[in-house]
Amino acid sequence: MSHGTEAPPGADFEPTTWTGSARKKWMSTLPPEKMLPETQPSYVASWIYVFGMLTIVAMIIAIVSGVIITLGGVQWFHESSIGKFSNSLHYWSVQLFFLFMVVHLWGKYWMAAWRGKRALTWATGVLAFLTAVGVGFTGYVITTNFNAQWIAFEAKDVMNAIGVGSVFNVTNLGQMVTFHVAPLPVALVLIVAAHVLLVRKHGVVPPIDAIDHDAAAPAATETAEVAS
Repeated sequence: MSHGTEAPPGADFEPTTWTGSARKKWMSTLPPEKMLPETQPSYVASWIYVFGMLTIVAMIIAIVSGVIITLGGVQWFHESSIGKFSNSLHYWSVQLFFLFMVVHLWGKYWMAAWRGKRALTWATGVLAFLTAVGVGFTGYVITTNFNAQWIAFEAKDVMNAIGVGSVFNVTNLGQMVTFHVAPLPVALVLIVAAHVLLVRKHGVVPPIDAIDHDAAAPAATETAEVAS
């Protein structure tokens, strides 16, 4: 391995290793000024842009409180005052999470948020919503009250009808707990992380009647390169 002078940080160097290539790709795609911007366009001051961050904050609270009540156990969060508080915090953070997410989703839909090469950003947002529905559903059925059991058996008929009932058995409490505390939340966090990185890469979508500087900048750069 070479121990020569290290290439300067950033994208303006020629890599000789795969790690250097990965760094150059990362720095050219998501430079620090995009990952941690100092300023934002004036239209970001509109209230509709707040709901994306509110969704993430509610998700973090739901995950942290969910981990706490999982570690404490069923008896703890039903009998302990701190456990009851944690359980209530988890429940209400989930309610706010879905409220904020739906407002965010509809706001971006009417804003046509897939404009300016943001189709993948929009797709990951929709996928995050669908994954969150799965997390919320599994969390609801494992409460094992009358409503949860009724919903579970109705959903079981749907799963059987579409041919996945033998794999995704919503009446199997152990399976639902496993899905709720492990793979689905992990998938949701990864999708949301990808969504946020794409927002950083392409910039927040502007109102329809505003100039999209983030989409126009790459086009201007390409035009300049062709002209040179």
